[in-house]
Amino acid sequence: MKIAMVSEHASPLAARAAGSAVRGLGTADAGGQNVFVADLASRLGALGHHVTVYTRRDDPRLPARVRLAPGVTVEHVPAGPAEPIPKDELLPLMPDFGRHLERRWAGDPPDVAHAHFWMSGLATAQAAGNLGRRRIPMVQTYHALGSVKRRHQREKDTSPPGRVQLERALGRTADAVIATCADETEELVRLGVPRDRITVVPCGVDLTVFRPDGPRASRGARPRLVTLSRLVERKGVDTAIRSLARVPGAELVVAGGPRRAELDGDPEVRRLRAVAEDCGVADRVRFLGRVGRAQASRLLRSADLVVTLPWYEPFGMVPLEAMACGVPVVATAVGGHLDTVIDGVTGVHVAPRKPEQTARVIRALLADPTRRAAMGFAAGDRARSRYSWDRIAHETLTVYRRAMARSEVPA
Repeated sequence: MKIAMVSEHASPLAARAAGSAVRGLGTADAGGQNVFVADLASRLGALGHHVTVYTRRDDPRLPARVRLAPGVTVEHVPAGPAEPIPKDELLPLMPDFGRHLERRWAGDPPDVAHAHFWMSGLATAQAAGNLGRRRIPMVQTYHALGSVKRRHQREKDTSPPGRVQLERALGRTADAVIATCADETEELVRLGVPRDRITVVPCGVDLTVFRPDGPRASRGARPRLVTLSRLVERKGVDTAIRSLARVPGAELVVAGGPRRAELDGDPEVRRLRAVAEDCGVADRVRFLGRVGRAQASRLLRSADLVVTLPWYEPFGMVPLEAMACGVPVVATAVGGHLDTVIDGVTGVHVAPRKPEQTARVIRALLADPTRRAAMGFAAGDRARSRYSWDRIAHETLTVYRRAMARSEVPA
C-alpha cells in the first residue's frame, strides 16, 4: 500500500534526533505527535508498505527528502518561510501546503492519505479532492481538539479563529476518523462527527526502548518521582512540585523542555523554580532539560513512581512509556490516561490541580513497595499486550482499508 502521511508542524525526524537542523522533542510544539508519526510510519514501512511523510520545511538546511526508516521517506514541503513558526500561526500557509501535495499526487497518487492534526487535514482535503476524477481516500487523526483546548485554556488559547468549525467539517469530510482514546470519541460525536466514521486506535509504545530490563539512571537513596513532559503550563508540573512539599524526603526529577544549557532562560522553568522556592522544595527538584528517548527510558526505570498531572491530555504517551518500563504511574484522570492507566492496577488516577490528593496517593504508594511492584508488573504486561506498535499498525491498516472502501462508494 502507498501511504501519504501529512504532519504539517510535527516532523517525525524530531523523534529520531536526525540532523542538527531538526528541532528535537520537548519544545512547545514538538512532542507526542512527532513520536506517533515516526513510530507508526516506521512500523508500516517494516510491514512492507511505502510511506511518505509530508512536513513543513522550517529550516533552509533541510534536504527535500530524507529516509527515516526502511520504506519511509520524509518530504519537506516549502510552505512559507523556511524558519520555525508557532503552529497556531501556520493556518495561512496551508493553501500552499495543499497545492504542493496536489502537484505531488497528481501523477502518482497514494492509496490513502492520513492527516495528523487539523491543519494537516485542511491541506490534505484540499489536495485529495482536487485530482480530477480520482478522489484520494482520507483518514483524519486530530491529536488534539480545539473544543477541549478552549474549554481548559480559555483566554490563553492561541488557536486561530474558526478552528472548532473547521475540525467539525473535517470530521464530516474524511472517509474515516481515528480517535486515540474513548474520551476523544465522545468529544467528536458532540462536535457532530458521525459515530460510525470514528475508530479508536491508540498510540503505541516502542517496546525495544521502553522495557523493564534495561539500564537505570543513577540515583541516591531518596525516593524518586519522575516527571517527563513538555514544559508548558497545562502539563501540571507545578502541581507535582506542590505535591512534593507534602512528601517529605522524596526528590522530583523533571525532564523535558529546552536543552540543559538553555534552562535558565526559559520562562516556564523560571516560573516552576519560583514555585519550588515558595514551597520550600527547591533543593529536592531537579530540572534535566530535554532528553533523548534512550535517556528517558533509563530515567523512567530509575523512578519509584512516574507522575504525570496535566489538566487535560488528548492521549499522553509518558504514562504508557513508564508502564512499558514496569513503573507505576500517578496520573490525572483525563483524556487518554483514562484508557491507558487502569486505576488501582497499573497506577492511580488523581484529579487535576489537586496537590493535596496527589501527595496522599504518592505517600501511600511509596510506603507500600509490594503494591508498587505488583502495579509495575501489571503495567508492563498491559503495555506489551495492548500497545505494541505492531498491533497499532495493523489496527491502522484496517481503518485505511475501510476508508478506501468508503471512497469507492458513489456520493
